[in-house]
Amino acid sequence: MTVAQKKKMLLDKAAEGYGFEDLITVVEVLRSEEGCPWDREQDHKSIRRDFIEETYEVIEAIDTDDPKLLREELGDVLLQVTFHAQIETEKGVFNIGDVANDICVKLIHRHPHVFGDVKADTSEKVLSNWEIIKSEEKERKTVTDKLRAIPPMLPALMRAEKVGKKASCFDFPDAESVMAKVYEELDELKEAMAEGDKENIAEEMGDLLLSITSLCRKLGVESEVALGAATNKFIDRFDAVEQAVIAEGKKMGELTLEELDAIWDKNKKK
Repeated sequence: MTVAQKKKMLLDKAAEGYGFEDLITVVEVLRSEEGCPWDREQDHKSIRRDFIEETYEVIEAIDTDDPKLLREELGDVLLQVTFHAQIETEKGVFNIGDVANDICVKLIHRHPHVFGDVKADTSEKVLSNWEIIKSEEKERKTVTDKLRAIPPMLPALMRAEKVGKKASCFDFPDAESVMAKVYEELDELKEAMAEGDKENIAEEMGDLLLSITSLCRKLGVESEVALGAATNKFIDRFDAVEQAVIAEGKKMGELTLEELDAIWDKNKKK
């Protein structure tokens, strides 16, 4: 089918609606010589950031419990998957069908309790089996192999939590022990600050943050979620302070820090 025929086919289907195969065709048309100059120029790296942003927008839809937005953002992520697959299709390396095949093979292999005769009556057992099978597939023989396999490009807090979880054989026994480590790291940070050594300050700050993620893990708190909520709370309280300042006919920069703190404390109590 020529590009012109594909275009006509897509336009003719507008009334009845589209499916996944049509999405593949749309991307093929966009990437063709008769398609869009921008889409044609893109490669994996040029749209890498788009993939990250679209993924976070899906997370936003989930967190705000917005099914309409979720439907839209999942479509944007699906476009990213299809687009990346199309780039490789044009190179003759693999296509979207290969991607679908590989994930099906993986899911069937990692669910022997569903597609085989392995017993797994609890979620904990399922996850345990999954990790064992995954390690065998990737030939990860040591704990360090598993730690190094955690993507470095993950958000730092999330990566730190995953590393701590996989290194559970060398972990603190409880939250109280981690809290003591947090105070220890805080003291070391204070020493580095007193010495004025910027490199050491950065190192000790990293150690402190790593200890905080361990504490979150022990308390069953997701550090990314907790920090996100705290940031949102700060913005809301900052807004309240700013509105109070504006109500007095002033601007934020016109008040002293002590005056702003007083308004902050007042709104915090509310």
